[in-house]
Amino acid sequence: MAVFAFEAMDNKGQKLRKEIEAGTREEAIGKIKGMGYHPTAIKEKPGGPASSGRSPGAPGGSGGGGGVATAKSTRERKAVAVEAPPEPGKKKGLGALTFGGVSLKELSQFTTQLSTLQDAGLPIVRSLRILEGQLKPSLLKNTLQEVANEVESGSTLSDALAKHPKVFDRLYVNMIKAGEAGGVLDTILDRLAEFMEKTLRLKKKVIGALIYPIVVTVIAVGILAAIMKFVIPSFEAMFKDIGLKLPFLTQILLGISRFVSDWFIVLLAIPFIGIFAYKMVARTPGGRFFFDKFKLNMPIFGTIIKKSTIARFSRTLGTLIASGVPILEALAIVKEAVGNDVVTKAVEDVHASIREGESIARPLGASGVFDDIIVNMVDVGEETGELDKMLMKIADNYDEDVDIAVEGLTSVLEPILIVFMGGAVGFIVISLFLPLIDLIKSL
Repeated sequence: MAVFAFEAMDNKGQKLRKEIEAGTREEAIGKIKGMGYHPTAIKEKPGGPASSGRSPGAPGGSGGGGGVATAKSTRERKAVAVEAPPEPGKKKGLGALTFGGVSLKELSQFTTQLSTLQDAGLPIVRSLRILEGQLKPSLLKNTLQEVANEVESGSTLSDALAKHPKVFDRLYVNMIKAGEAGGVLDTILDRLAEFMEKTLRLKKKVIGALIYPIVVTVIAVGILAAIMKFVIPSFEAMFKDIGLKLPFLTQILLGISRFVSDWFIVLLAIPFIGIFAYKMVARTPGGRFFFDKFKLNMPIFGTIIKKSTIARFSRTLGTLIASGVPILEALAIVKEAVGNDVVTKAVEDVHASIREGESIARPLGASGVFDDIIVNMVDVGEETGELDKMLMKIADNYDEDVDIAVEGLTSVLEPILIVFMGGAVGFIVISLFLPLIDLIKSL
C-alpha cells in the first residue's frame, strides 16, 4: 500500500489536506470521494511502504523511496500510463518552439472539452493530459503540459493556471478558483465555456458585418486612385493639345488628378502613418480615454460598440457573481475585461462606491454610459438579491440588440457605398464629357 497526500474540498467548500493509504492512484481517488470530499490534487508520497516484497537494498534504489518507485503493480503502472502523455517520462520543458498566442476560439474549445471531461468524473490531471495530447504543437499545448505537471506535483488548478497570464487571464483564473472553493469546478467550467462561446459568437458577428463594407471601400478607393493617376492625365494632355477652355468641374477633376499623381506615394503611406500614430497616442492614458469615448459616440458603429461593451460588462460581472466571487474582487476583474477606458472609469467609481457602503446603481447612472433601464434593472437586482440573474438578462438583451444592429449595419452601409461610388463615377464622367460637348458645339 502506498501513501498519497491529497488536497480536497469538503461539502462546505473548506479546503483540507490529508493523507490516505491505497494501492493505486485511482483507488486513492475513489476512497477520497467515498469520504465525501472533492479531490483537487493528489500525489504519492516518497518513502511509503512498498507494494511488493522487494527489500530496500534491491536494485533500482536504496531505501523505501526507491522500493516504491520500482515495485508498482501492473494495475498502477497502467493507471499512470493513462494519465501521462504519449511521450515517455515527465515533461517539464517548454516543448516545441511555437509562435503566436492563444486565440479565443482555441481557449473556448479547450474550456468546453475540459468541462465535459470534469462532468464525466475524470481526474483533473488525466483530463489535462487527454486534452494536451489532442493538440498540435502550439503555445496552448505547451502551457497545458506545464499546468498538468504543476497540478500533479500538488498545486491547485487555479494556482497552476495563474502562472500563465498570457494564456489564462484573471477572469479565467478567479472563476476556476471560485469553482475549487465551492467544490463545483465542473459547473464553473460549464459557465465559463458558455461565456466564452457567446463572446466569440458576438465578435464573429461584428467582424463579419464589417468585412463587406471595408473590402468594398478599399477596392473603390483603389480604383478611383488608379483612374486619377493613370487615366485622367491622358485626357488632360488631349485637352491641352486641342486648346479648349475647360469648365470648372473639369478643372477641379484635373487638379485632383495632379494632386494624386504628385503625392501618390505619400497618400499610400497615410493609412500606415495613421495606424502608427493611433497606436502611439492610444498608449497614453489620456489618448486611450479619448479614442474610447470617440468609439462610443461614433455614428452607426458607436451604437454597436457601446451595446457590445455593456453586454460584455454585464455578462462578465454576472458570471463572476454567480460563481461566488466576492463583488469587490469581481469588479476589479471586470475593470480589466471590458476593454474600454470610459466603462473602466465607471467600474472604478462603482468599486469605490461599494467599498464606502453605497449601491452599484448610482455610480453606473452617473457615468453617462449606461442607459436608465440598465441602472433600474441593476437597482432591482440589488434589492431582490438576484443581481447576477439581472445582469445576465441585461447581457442577453444587449446581445440581441447587437445582433439587430449588426444586421442593420449592412443594410445602411450598402446604399451609402452605392451612392458614394455612383457619385464619384458620375463626377468623373461629367467632368470629362463637358469639354467634349463644348468641342462638338463649336464644330
